Amino acid sequence: MFVIDDVYALQIIDSRGDPTVEAVIITDGGGVGRAATPAGASKGRYESLELRDGGKDYGGKGVLKVVENVNKIIASAIRGLDSSLYRQVDGKLIELDGTPNKSRLGANALTAVSLANVKAAADTLGIPPFQFLGGFKANLLPTPLMNIINGGAHAGNELPFQEFMIIPVGADRFSDALKMAVEVYKELRKYLKEKYGPLAINVGDEGGYAPPMRKVSEALDALVNAIRGAGYSEGVDIFLALDVAASYIYDVSKDVYRVDGRELSSSDMVEYYKELIDLYPIKVIEDPFHEEGFKEFSELRKSVRGRVLLIGDDLTVTNVEIIRKALALNSVDGCIIKVNQVGTLSESEDCIKTLVNSGKKAIISHRSGETEDNVIAHLSVAYETGFIKTGAPARGERTAKYNELLRIEYWLGGEARYAGKSKLL
Repeated sequence: MFVIDDVYALQIIDSRGDPTVEAVIITDGGGVGRAATPAGASKGRYESLELRDGGKDYGGKGVLKVVENVNKIIASAIRGLDSSLYRQVDGKLIELDGTPNKSRLGANALTAVSLANVKAAADTLGIPPFQFLGGFKANLLPTPLMNIINGGAHAGNELPFQEFMIIPVGADRFSDALKMAVEVYKELRKYLKEKYGPLAINVGDEGGYAPPMRKVSEALDALVNAIRGAGYSEGVDIFLALDVAASYIYDVSKDVYRVDGRELSSSDMVEYYKELIDLYPIKVIEDPFHEEGFKEFSELRKSVRGRVLLIGDDLTVTNVEIIRKALALNSVDGCIIKVNQVGTLSESEDCIKTLVNSGKKAIISHRSGETEDNVIAHLSVAYETGFIKTGAPARGERTAKYNELLRIEYWLGGEARYAGKSKLL
């Protein structure tokens, strides 16, 4: 009943209007799995390769060649395999591509097929994907790191940092935590409109507001004001998080970071982060240094250990070997997990297990160019990572994930648990 009977792909568009690939897998048992590959705006140098067509159509961003790779190469190779043995299916995909960075068939092809296969297997059994992957004991709903002010490559403003997030921990259930976050998001809208005018409530790629701010402190002050305005306490009910995406503010020729109109050395940045942590209830900082900055990560971690989680994304790109390097160098407290950075669910699973077995955090994450696919909601529950990043509570491609988590909470009933503070530090 799990035998893969049919495989096909088509070109669809993502949340930025760029083409992406969607794969569909159908099993002999009638199970159907459908998955689409997201795309990042800020990408790590060592991510697996996302293939595009080039040419004039869609400004060169078409994926018809990738669709053809699925329909003509992948489909015939995996048809007849057992979809429930998803690691074997993924192994076949990796073997077919045969390159270290998925450059032959494209990581965007492999990601869509790998995730569609797992969904098809789950559907064949008539259970949700989180239970297929995590078993019937998987019941931990993740704490969202919710990006509600966008900057950097995700917005058209002058904020140097890419994401300013809230972490709602003062709740016993995911649904209550989501309510808290939505209330803060609405309060932030009022605050920004009153202080900066109506243009301040335009939103960026991930649904967060993109106000005309220049300094990091402006955004953090706005978050604190919104938390208080919504009737909550910063540092008690709701903490803050940053995704610096520091590679995008790093000048390699000068070995400096451009922040708030200043040029700061790596040691200056360490002091700068320490000042921010003293002033604001920040608990997570992602990519505080450029993507080769293992040493700088380690130095900052020594200074703030026990106060803040330092998370690698561009640094580690869901690559198990790079993650092992980061762990050996004591560079990170955890890493972002994005399936399309590496190409298959199995390789992402290896990264999650490596982190968890080392006592570190794994944060399941969306991309800035997303689709309505809600699979990462299932991954966050299946592996009980305790964290998810999937943007603001706005725009359908973001709310699709939050709404699926609400459905999972309802499905689990009284068995559902909420991570809250439990995995934060």
